[in-house]
Amino acid sequence: MDQQKVFYSQSKKFYSFLNLIDEKQIATYFQPILCLKTGKTIGFEILNRPLKSKAFKNVELFYEFIGKSGQLYWIEKFLRRISLKRHFNQVKKKPEFRDQMIFINIMPQVLADPSYRTGDTLELLNLYGFLPEQIVLELTEKEAVTDYDQFIKAIEHYKKQGFRLAVDDTGSGYNSLKTLIKLKPDFIKLDKSLIRDIHSEDSQKLLVELLLNYAKSSGTQVIAEGIETQKELSMLQKMSVDFGQGYQLGRPEQELFSGTLI
Repeated sequence: MDQQKVFYSQSKKFYSFLNLIDEKQIATYFQPILCLKTGKTIGFEILNRPLKSKAFKNVELFYEFIGKSGQLYWIEKFLRRISLKRHFNQVKKKPEFRDQMIFINIMPQVLADPSYRTGDTLELLNLYGFLPEQIVLELTEKEAVTDYDQFIKAIEHYKKQGFRLAVDDTGSGYNSLKTLIKLKPDFIKLDKSLIRDIHSEDSQKLLVELLLNYAKSSGTQVIAEGIETQKELSMLQKMSVDFGQGYQLGRPEQELFSGTLI
């Protein structure tokens, strides 16, 4: 009986999942990333969120299911197309954002998918008129990388084409640190757990300082995620963190907008 319940539950999730893989069922949000010194918006992280459903009570459960679905590559491709298409539509209305960076989330295991085909992203860029140098592939680590040789080979291929690389959730665990050392990314995104109340937590300051020193020595720039208060922002500015994003600077919106240093 228990096995039947599990099977029934997974089947319901799968059919609900298929219904959500439709442009009308996906909402796209843009969150600005700011230079913490000048206050200039240097780019946007694109966030795709499924509409609410009974099978997936939150966004995390939806993406967790994607990671285990066996259909990761074509779903990632579908979401990437939506991201660039909707960003392009926004830029048509607000051309001042035309040349800024576009941060797109990608799960590392998609590069190991048998259906993975190089050139798909370049085709999308040509379609919408963006340059590879504008695109930052933001590696999310929902699941660990299992084949680093293949993974690094795929990443190097993207870099040769001009794409930039960011490692997300840095400082949240072993896998992100290992990825950081192996890949030498263009950007390190500090996990929000390091940023929360950093103005009053000496241990967090120390770890962030270590990561800043590592970034400086390796030619990497640092983005602090999850900045929610003025005190956190002031401390990060004092520590000379390059860039930041979070509710204090600008919440995710369905239209492009300039964030602000309040």
